[in-house]
Amino acid sequence: MGAKAIVEGSPAPGDFYAQHRGGGLLTEAFNQRVGSLLALAAFRLGMPPSVVTVLGLVVGLTGSVLMLTGGAAGALAGLLAWHLAYSLDCADGQLARVTGKASPAGGRLDVLCDIAVQIGVVTAVGAIAARSSPETARWLAPMFAGAWLINLFTSVLAGGPGSASLLPSGGVVRVVKLIRDYAALITSCGLVIWLRPEWTVWLMGALSLVNGGFLALSIVQALRRSLAT
Repeated sequence: MGAKAIVEGSPAPGDFYAQHRGGGLLTEAFNQRVGSLLALAAFRLGMPPSVVTVLGLVVGLTGSVLMLTGGAAGALAGLLAWHLAYSLDCADGQLARVTGKASPAGGRLDVLCDIAVQIGVVTAVGAIAARSSPETARWLAPMFAGAWLINLFTSVLAGGPGSASLLPSGGVVRVVKLIRDYAALITSCGLVIWLRPEWTVWLMGALSLVNGGFLALSIVQALRRSLAT
């Protein structure tokens, strides 16, 4: 169904979900589907995709503040806010593609807001780790932050001409990509902060190793392909 037919008709959530751009298992099973409902609501309210993007930014940063200041209840509320923000991030793209309003400017706004939200997530996780485990090595937080941004960078590459440098899914790589799914990452971080905040430092180390290993393997794969051309 084309953009004009959707706009003039009565779209259903499935029309929006059909326009999603993929993701890991949890992203597709949950956030993209919730995103389709949010996109439909935004469509009925006449809300532009960029407004949905900024709304996701506000909700995501609010979630990080709740994580830092609200105790156990705040951690749970923060986890829900992170997922709502991510679902809004899924919704803005679906809405833009269904209504024919996708644009380079909107894409840039989306990436910039994603970076801002993820800075908030990383800051909250790092601060809670330091608060719960004062003996945490000073180098762990910056390493965790740098390794976390590998997720955002590789997701951008996967949609552009650099996608050939990424690892093909299969075997152990498929499992690693499942762990690196953003929905799985915020879920694991939120649950640990909510239930066992003293484990946050160990989670930071584990995720840094997973992301760093993925980057190293991606570099090797890109080198092999470049030498083969």
